[in-house]
Amino acid sequence: MALENETIETIEPENLEEDTTKNKYLTFKIEGEEYGIDICHVIEIITVCSITWIPEAPDFLKGIINLRGSIIPVIDVRLRFKKEEKPYDSLTCIIVIEYENYQVGLIVDTVDEVMYIPEENISLPPNAKLKFQNKFIKNIGKIGEDVQLLLDLDKFLFLE
Repeated sequence: MALENETIETIEPENLEEDTTKNKYLTFKIEGEEYGIDICHVIEIITVCSITWIPEAPDFLKGIINLRGSIIPVIDVRLRFKKEEKPYDSLTCIIVIEYENYQVGLIVDTVDEVMYIPEENISLPPNAKLKFQNKFIKNIGKIGEDVQLLLDLDKFLFLE
């Protein structure tokens, strides 16, 4: 039965993806500290596999992996944050991301969950007030009493 003057709202496909990923972050831990990456950059999560070492690469660049025919550089997030290296265990995994048309694997201690953080709960880090620059943190997400440090992938991946 059709109703007169009824308007039907449609959702365009390009808006559908934006709505489902907006303000969602994949959270992971390094030494018990929680971090988040915008879910729109995450391709998949894999177990640590054979990594081919690259001569003269920075210490945080562990090497490259062959993922179904694609050669992907792999960064150990612990080392990028200048933390102590630790042996990989059953919880260690690689988060494969795509950013600026580059695919990169990020080795993390453990992956937690996909978390929604409302826009009003996201704020800038206190860098300006404290007179120091944390180059890898873009925003801070507040979840109840907890905080999530949200990575600035541009600086994390490309800053020397």
